[in-house]
Amino acid sequence: MTGPFPATRLRRTRANAWSRALHRETVLTPADLIWPLFVTEGTGVEDPIASLPGVSRWSVDGIAQRAKEAAALGIPCLALFPNTQPNRRSEDGREALNPDNLMCRAIRTIKDACGDSIGVLTDVALDPYTSHGQDGLIDAAGYVLNDATVEVLIGQSLNQAAAGADVIAPSDMMDGRIGAIRDALEGAGHVNVQIMSYAAKYASAFYGPFRDAVGSSGLLKGDKKTYQMDPANAEEALREVELDLAEGADSVMVKPGLPYLDIVRRVKEAFEVPVFAYQVSGEYAMIEAAVAAGAGDRDALVLETLLAFKRAGCSGVLTYHAAHAARLLNG
Repeated sequence: MTGPFPATRLRRTRANAWSRALHRETVLTPADLIWPLFVTEGTGVEDPIASLPGVSRWSVDGIAQRAKEAAALGIPCLALFPNTQPNRRSEDGREALNPDNLMCRAIRTIKDACGDSIGVLTDVALDPYTSHGQDGLIDAAGYVLNDATVEVLIGQSLNQAAAGADVIAPSDMMDGRIGAIRDALEGAGHVNVQIMSYAAKYASAFYGPFRDAVGSSGLLKGDKKTYQMDPANAEEALREVELDLAEGADSVMVKPGLPYLDIVRRVKEAFEVPVFAYQVSGEYAMIEAAVAAGAGDRDALVLETLLAFKRAGCSGVLTYHAAHAARLLNG
């Protein structure tokens, strides 16, 4: 119960910085951040992404340097996404199964450079590898085939786990893939490899710069509405999360982030499990556009939005601002 004014003055505890710190309900630290990085071919390559100002594609050697930087900043985990060259893309995405593909080389290089001082989270979906830009195999009409795709995702997951991935993150939204991948990992002896499921991934308008970064934007035929979720739906998100947890997910993700904080809160309250959110490329680009237009201060915008994720119930956030935020938080 709260007493009446003036016995209760809520501004009393806000009057000084020390008191505000003492009464702060939500805390954000570098340990709450996962840094997404884009991998490209070559050596000594830093390739800026025009639609993501301040973000680059890095060759494998550069990724290793970013891993060391992240560890020094206290960021516990990197999320890797490959920019597969066009000549290695195919209708069936077979490059995903190549043990020497960009993703696997980057995983091994990070582990050689940093050991277990930082975790490696790997994307499991076929859109970086298909010539049509869809997340799975397609039939003659362009419909993404569920069960046939799951079989390839199993091989992709085992390939990444063998290279040293710590967390497998299926982002494809095929039905039944979490259970199939979990069974395969257990059967292959990868019992401690985690699964962070993109359990509630929406067919969003906020993904455009990401598709530029991985080279699939100009390839995509049609849309992804037959497997990614309708932005109008919330109850369905709870069903998706429940299924993935039952199949063996260790944690779940909501994607995108800020437009779906209500989903984060509902998932956390319903299941009391680790919930992550992806502050996606379009969200990042909007902050950078606001800064460029003089409409806001980058430092304040970054920290306030990340704090909103934590306040909503996130255990952690995937954000392209991870290194910048960590530097701010470290003083």
